[in-house]
Parts: sequence; C-alpha cells; structure tokens
Amino acid sequence: MKMPPTKYFRFLVAAILVIALAVKLDLFATAGGVYDQIQRFLEVLRAVNKLYVEEVDSDALIDGAIDGMLEKLDPHSIYIPKERMKEITERFEGEFEGIGIEFIVQDKVPLVISPIADSPAERAGLRSGDRIVKIEGVSTYGITDQGVREKLLGRKGTKVTIEIQRRGFDEPFAVNIIRDRIPVYSVTTAFMLDESAGYIRVGRFAKTTNEEFETALTLLESQGMKRLILDLRNNSGGYLDQAVEMVDAFLEDGKRIVFTRGRIPSANEDYYSTSDTPYRNLPLIVLVYHGSASASEIMAGAMQDWDRALIVGETSFGKGLVQHQIGLKDGSAVRITVARYYTPSGRLIQRSYENGLSEYIAGAYDDDDPNADADSVAGKPVFTTNSGRNVYGGGGITPDIQVKSPDLSAATIKLIQGRVFFQYAADYAASHPRLGEDIATFKDKVAFDAAIVDELVAFASSMKIEVQRNELENDLAFVKRRAMSQIARHFWGSKAYHRIEAQEDSQVAEALKYFDKAARIADLDVVR
Repeated sequence: MKMPPTKYFRFLVAAILVIALAVKLDLFATAGGVYDQIQRFLEVLRAVNKLYVEEVDSDALIDGAIDGMLEKLDPHSIYIPKERMKEITERFEGEFEGIGIEFIVQDKVPLVISPIADSPAERAGLRSGDRIVKIEGVSTYGITDQGVREKLLGRKGTKVTIEIQRRGFDEPFAVNIIRDRIPVYSVTTAFMLDESAGYIRVGRFAKTTNEEFETALTLLESQGMKRLILDLRNNSGGYLDQAVEMVDAFLEDGKRIVFTRGRIPSANEDYYSTSDTPYRNLPLIVLVYHGSASASEIMAGAMQDWDRALIVGETSFGKGLVQHQIGLKDGSAVRITVARYYTPSGRLIQRSYENGLSEYIAGAYDDDDPNADADSVAGKPVFTTNSGRNVYGGGGITPDIQVKSPDLSAATIKLIQGRVFFQYAADYAASHPRLGEDIATFKDKVAFDAAIVDELVAFASSMKIEVQRNELENDLAFVKRRAMSQIARHFWGSKAYHRIEAQEDSQVAEALKYFDKAARIADLDVVR
C-alpha cells in the first residue's frame, strides 16, 4: 500500500531533519563516509515504506532512529520531542502561567498534593488532599497528567472553574480561579534549626536559583544564622552558571570553581570566583546523596576541593558531562554532550556507563555506597584538596563524613508507593482542624507514639494495601516523621512538609555534630 501524499511528505521532511542534524554536527567532515551512511539509512526508510506489512508512522520511525543514534553516545545525549520542550523549558526558566498546584492522578482523578505558595490556587483556598472532580463542568475521571496540565495551564488573567471534592464536605463545590504567573522555586525550604544553625534545601539549579539562595541567606542571617547546612540531596542539577554563582558566595577571589574540556575549543571553559564573597567566614556543611547530580556535584566538589565546606551524606550520582542543546526546525531538540567537567583539583566526577543505561542508573542508587570504604576506592584516581586531604575521581563526590540514610522495609516502601501516608494525613488533618492554628506548636501537638503503626496498618488495609506490622515497627522513626510532615503539608503546603522532614531527619541531626570539623578544615572559628 502506498503512503498518502501528506504522510509521504512528512516522512521525507523527517528524513531531511536527520541529515540536517548531521550537517549541524559537522559529521560530513569526518572520516568514514558519513554521507554514505546517511544514504544507507534513507535506503532502509524507503524499504520500510514500500514493503512493511502495515502503514508506517514516519514520525515514530524517525524519533526512534534519533533516539537509537544518541544512545550510542552516552546516557545524557538525548532527543527531546517538541511536545516535551515547553514543559522542560518551564521547569528551568522558573515560572509558568496557570493556577499553581502540585498534583497527581490517583484513582483516575486529579488529587491536589499542595497549592504552590502565593499562587491563585492557594489564594482560592485549595488544600492538600482536594480531589478535582470537574474542570469547566466536565468530569475529570480517567484524565491523564498531561490532560490536567492542558486544562489548568493558560494565559494570565483567564478564568477556569473547577469542582472540588473535599473530606468533611457532603457535596463537591465549585471554585473559580483566575490564572496568573506562577513562580517555580528552587529553594524548597529555609529556616533555623537552632539559635545559630541555618538550613537551606535547594531542589534544583534553575534560572532563579542563586537569587532565591541569596534571599534565603539574607533571611536566615537576620534571624541569627552563624553556620549553615546546605542540603543538596536528590538535587539532580540544572544550570551550571547558577551553581557557580552559589559557590562564589563562599570562596575568596580568584579560586577556580570548575572547568570543562571537550573536543571543540568552544567547549573549554574555566570558571573562577570573584572578589564579592559575603559568606567567606560562614561554617558550611553540604549534604549529598546518590541522587545529587551534575550542578549539585559541581558545588559540592568545589567546596570540598578548596576545604571550604564539609561534605556529609552518601556518594553522589556521578554525572560529569556537559550538554549543548540544539533546537530543530520542527520544535524538538537534541542535547549533545560536548565536554566533561572537572572539579578544581582536576577530578572527573562522571561514573562509567560502559555497561548500559539501566546499570548506570541503578549503580548510583546501590545501597552499598561505592566509595564508602578503603577497598572500594582502591582503584579510583586520587586527588588532593587545597590542604592535602585525599579525594577521589571517577565516581561521584565521596563525602568527608559518611552518614547513611535509613534502610526502609518493604512495608514502609509499600506505604510510600501507595500514597498511604498522604491519604492518612489528609484524613487526620480533616478530623483535627485545630492543629493548623499554629505551626510553632504543631510538632508538640502531633507527638505520635508507637500506636501509629496499628493505625497505619488498618488504614492501609482499607486502601487494599496489606503490610507487615513488625516491619513498620522497625521503621518507627521514619513512619512518625513522614506522617507528621504530610499532615503539615495539608495545613501549610510543601515548605512546611520539607521543614518537618528536615527537623526530624537523622542525617541532618548527625550533620549538626560536625560544625567543629567544618570550621577547622576551612580555618574558621566555629559558632555554637
């Protein structure tokens, strides 16, 4: 069966895009007859078009071909379809227009996780746990995540009417919301852990990250901060320049922060600190975890190499590759790795990906920390910090102080994956409304004891999730913390959730013990 003319035209356009990509990357100038290989590729396309048993989807074929080509390079050279470009851009540009909620689709209906701070949704009174049962009078049952975004995102000033089903209310009710510009924050929470220790959690490195970070530092300084824990756990990275600017606040003038090296001269760059260093004398601890990657590793590596901060936690992910994004004419894009980045001492943080993508990703989250003992780092290249301490390349940032996160039981993981904590907290908050009157006294009023295990087992069973009671008992500290933080999210949003999580976090509590050492390696006076 012949391909229809319009389909055939799109088929040829897609093939031409592959050739255009080759031209963009100067592949025709390389040895080995790349032009001949493109011709071979087009021959296969023509054969599939002419002979395949069913009519082919040319767009899907070309997407697959591009994906396959980039997979031969490294795990971070990727193709981005045009449908995803807007979402990705919004994530890192730092704002979008809509109503401003974090949500999931659960039981085939959108469920509000939290309204974003100072968003139209928050101002309209939406709460954690609200179920959005209709949008513009149309049932949301069976809607996808993308479908929710398409209906709730929109131009600033436009109105959308949603219908909410809320615990404690007999009937759903309508809410009219005027869309507005929604900031997407990088600093998820910032507060004082005690009279002198500040805590800032940075979730990603986006366009406004350093500006948010400076605002948080100024706020905590006004509250008496004399030492700081910077939490980069599970920060997957983002804009390199934002990490560089954050490091610059702690280093004296002229210190190299990071450098990149690649095959083309334009990929080779060196980044140095400037003379404007307001927090040069602030004792600093940086928390990292297996999910800390890329820009977060740049920051942790620079702080460690210059002995400016103590790194605490677990070995980071190990992503040390720099991508350059090339926009294609149809609105899609490719990200091509053009360089490797190195810490000031010359460490390459990139882990090996020779055994395939699945092992590359799984290896970073292995419960056995790859750099946790002397034997595991025996084969790694050794570098030295400014003061002569040994640090290791080729496998993420190895903390100065290893502090493992708790190993959770299968039962607790089932509660997390089944969103039992979230649902339990929503019910608990609905039946204890006075808990939301004062966040300062909240923890004392919700001092859970071991009886919460029985409550969660019963609650999970009502959701048709069966778990072992003894396993939850072994995770009692985490269980109490997660229930408490989810209840706080219901009353005060995600910042309160992250605050409770940090206050009750064993890694944070352990990190507080090491400010003496952090000040000593940085040659600073510690403040208690």
